[in-house]
Amino acid sequence: MILLCIWVGSCFSANAQQLRKSADSLRVAGEIPELSYAILSSDSVLSTNTLGFHRSTPKNSTTKALASDYMHLGSNTKAITGLIAAYLVEQRKISWTAKFYAFFPEWKRLANPAYYEITLADLLSHRAGIKPFTAGAEFQALPKFAGTKSAQRQLFSYYLLGNEGLAKNEEAYAYSNAGYSIAALMLEQASGKTWEDLVEEVLGKKLQLKYKFGWPNRKDQKQPAGHWLENNVITPLDSNTSYNLNLIEPAGDISMPIADYVKFVQLNLAGLEGKSGFLKPQTFNYLHYGHPGYAIGWLNTNKPEKHSSEHAGSAGTFYCYTLINKEKNLAYVIMANIATEKALDSIFKLLDKMIRSVE
Repeated sequence: MILLCIWVGSCFSANAQQLRKSADSLRVAGEIPELSYAILSSDSVLSTNTLGFHRSTPKNSTTKALASDYMHLGSNTKAITGLIAAYLVEQRKISWTAKFYAFFPEWKRLANPAYYEITLADLLSHRAGIKPFTAGAEFQALPKFAGTKSAQRQLFSYYLLGNEGLAKNEEAYAYSNAGYSIAALMLEQASGKTWEDLVEEVLGKKLQLKYKFGWPNRKDQKQPAGHWLENNVITPLDSNTSYNLNLIEPAGDISMPIADYVKFVQLNLAGLEGKSGFLKPQTFNYLHYGHPGYAIGWLNTNKPEKHSSEHAGSAGTFYCYTLINKEKNLAYVIMANIATEKALDSIFKLLDKMIRSVE
């Protein structure tokens, strides 16, 4: 038995070393400055590494990637907002079927009648008919909104709900970043706290996880910079860039170190296994599978032979991808500080190698 354990351990170690080599080769091939990945179960991390550099240039000892680096989650933030909503639902401060205008009745007079009946679950599952706000042109066409981030989101939501929404179609859902900003208003009204304060209460205090709002290097230039193409040259974004996601922060603007994000994913995986913890198992099941195609912050495949949930996130300068295999109690996380087509090709080749290494 002891010999068998040693043999299995050495085989796994060899697989992990080979995966690291493959990951770094793919990082270089995909022109990815910094790459982090992890393979995990609900109670252990099977393999994790952080490779490369904070910036495409310069590449030296001061810009070398660290396991403690923060990486931007992009739309994987939606699962965090969904978790906060579930936390408030379990506290009976709000319900999934709560209607928006029950919280803001004074807004209804000037609202688009198409939105009269929208609920918290509609907004978080992309079924409220809210315009997407996934492209820069949509934001450029907006009026300017002043005040705190919470005040700006309130004005943004009021503007959206008073204007034309998406035309109805046969699709199960219509992806919308803006819908999460409107949902966040409901959570704020129900709790008496801003969305930012709720994040601190849940992520920071209850779960003891490290996080930042916005780009990792916004207030700390030693953190990874996001990258995009300028004249076909990979270019790091400076910390003082005017590019921000304030209006849709609840949909896509949290950064975390990979170890802390892994703990967040493990929390979900444990709940899907039926383990009681921060939330009830049935609540985690609802977050991942409560609606077909897209539930609350998670895309899903929900078939008798396969139950998986996933999400990708990118605001154009970072990329984060998460895949959960419920049956096998496994999850995969990949983070990068660039989101070009070439980078994504390498990321999904790495995902395939990660899956093959353990399944």
